[in-house]
Amino acid sequence: MCGITGTSWTTRDKNISPLVLRSMTSVIAHRGPDDAGGYHSDLESRSFLFADENQWSDFTPNSETGAALGHRRLSIIDLGTGHQPLCNEDGTVWIVFNGEIYNYQELRTELVGQGHQFKTESDTEVIVHLYEEQGAACVEHLRGMFAFAIWDERRQRLFLARDRMGQKPLFYREEPSRLSFASELKSLLQLPGASREVDPHAIELFLAYQYVPHPWSILKGYQKLPPAHRAIYEQGQLTVERYWTPPYQHPELRTDLKFQTPQEWSKALRQTLTESVRIRMRSDVPLGAFLSGGIDSTIIAGLMQSMSERPVHTFSIGFPVKQFDETSYAREAAAMLGTEHHEYVVEPEALEMLPRLAWHYDEPFADSSAIPTMYLSQVTRQEVTVSLSGDGGDELFAGYDRYRAVALSQLFDRLPGFVRKMMTASIWQKLPASVEQKSFRRRVKRFLAGLAVPPERRYLKWVGIFDTERRLEMYTPEFREQIQNFDADQFLLDAYQLCPDRDFVTRTTATDVLTYLPCDILTKVDIASMAHSLECRSPFLDHHVAELAAVMPLDLKMHKGRGKQILVDTFADLLPESIQTRKKMGFGVPLNHWFRHELKPLLYDVLLDQRAIDRQIFDRKAVEQLINEHQNQQWDHSARLWSLLVLEMWFRTFMDPASIPDHFPEAALV
Repeated sequence: MCGITGTSWTTRDKNISPLVLRSMTSVIAHRGPDDAGGYHSDLESRSFLFADENQWSDFTPNSETGAALGHRRLSIIDLGTGHQPLCNEDGTVWIVFNGEIYNYQELRTELVGQGHQFKTESDTEVIVHLYEEQGAACVEHLRGMFAFAIWDERRQRLFLARDRMGQKPLFYREEPSRLSFASELKSLLQLPGASREVDPHAIELFLAYQYVPHPWSILKGYQKLPPAHRAIYEQGQLTVERYWTPPYQHPELRTDLKFQTPQEWSKALRQTLTESVRIRMRSDVPLGAFLSGGIDSTIIAGLMQSMSERPVHTFSIGFPVKQFDETSYAREAAAMLGTEHHEYVVEPEALEMLPRLAWHYDEPFADSSAIPTMYLSQVTRQEVTVSLSGDGGDELFAGYDRYRAVALSQLFDRLPGFVRKMMTASIWQKLPASVEQKSFRRRVKRFLAGLAVPPERRYLKWVGIFDTERRLEMYTPEFREQIQNFDADQFLLDAYQLCPDRDFVTRTTATDVLTYLPCDILTKVDIASMAHSLECRSPFLDHHVAELAAVMPLDLKMHKGRGKQILVDTFADLLPESIQTRKKMGFGVPLNHWFRHELKPLLYDVLLDQRAIDRQIFDRKAVEQLINEHQNQQWDHSARLWSLLVLEMWFRTFMDPASIPDHFPEAALV
């Protein structure tokens, strides 16, 4: 696992010096603390280490077209000879790579048979030679998680690619005569004269989704390469295209993935996921697994243990607040599976964590489970360098409770018009309910409110924190004018259109696979784990597993309103009875409590500070009302307040001016 960065130019004035490249690379050193290297097409010795800057004091750009590539390495495979940037035999194809290719050994055997000569044992070199054979189509042969950049000197072409599910990030900036790229946005901001103009549309998207979705970025002129996309920059022209789509649409065309009975589907799932775990256990460094005590992580840990000769290291964290603590389930799973379990109880220091979150995530990111994910990564890295996780199981196998609401809403849509009108009447919203956002009455009112809009927009209304009406109420008139005629819902609606003909629950899970999974879950895990130089591998996200899940009938996933049924049926031998039947618990933190106690002063000191008001984004009275309603227990606004707090901390970290937090709070571990 690594960090990559670089640029390609088509006019001499856009050439960058090795010193600039070193700055771009150094700012993402946390992604790869073991090694650093660069490539510059204008240097006689193209590949070099970042050493004393005097060696470049007399650097003079001389090429009209060229490239510079930077790399930070976390050594996982081929510890001795896997230095990057890495090239082919004659030095005409160069690569910087972030990720893991799990079928690299099989690909290497084929390439050797075709006459290619290897100088390392790394998976990176396999991509170089595969590119020589296949060109841009090389990505279609890769099984893994990746973001990489290849500079093809012969064609004077920069080739970028990102893995199918979006596990590894890739930002880029296109400007006249130059394309720059990086694993993290902060690297691109090291370019001299880099623009830092906030995109108002990105703020609107952030409040709608809690993240800034691809291809947008929080800053104008910067974008994210979407998952399953590749890009070619040649002769000053950028072309971006999708190379893979999960086969939710027309599953009947995948005859290789069609089975007749539940038992046949279950057998295929067991074989495919087991193989996915097996190839992800290839590592030259210590390896373990996250174990929350949920169905997904327990299955992954169980499959690992079944293929290991010694106890697998598993890791979980808990919290003093009972409703956020899953350690008893993790402990029970570990005992049944026979893993060597590491359990920690943490008291998260959100006040100290906030600046660090803002720095690492680069953009406003309001999923509060980033806090425990940071702590889990911290304690896991103390024992291992690679950890497997259960990410993706909920989206692929209909595990979220909200899919039950989606299924119920389909019954509502079949009711006579007068019944639907009665159920969506505004009177129901005036009935009293508990202040707790997840109380039964609150959920019923939220469900009924969503029924009044079309199904696709209804789903966003249910899962979003700020719906459209509330967002507009929060904004100043000046900011509303900047985003007029922009529909933040369109990101979700476009994803729904990739799968128009399946049942609506399956369409919704497919939409989450294309949006929420890469933009929220995988972003959260990548940034949190790489902040501690920990590699996280997710067997459920193998594209073979994802394709099998995509064509699978819904009734195998959901049974009597309960999701992930086929996972429970297929892997019952790895799951304690209590875990098979337990309710899903989110990986969260007690925001509601914090904002009424420890963090109460922070809300007033930050959100109502004159700096925040002067940004002319939010109306002061609207923000004050939000805070007061929460403090008076009229409503649980904790997720909304966290979103506003995260956004303001991002402004203070990157715009007022940019500053790196001077320390990272160590968790209070027990």
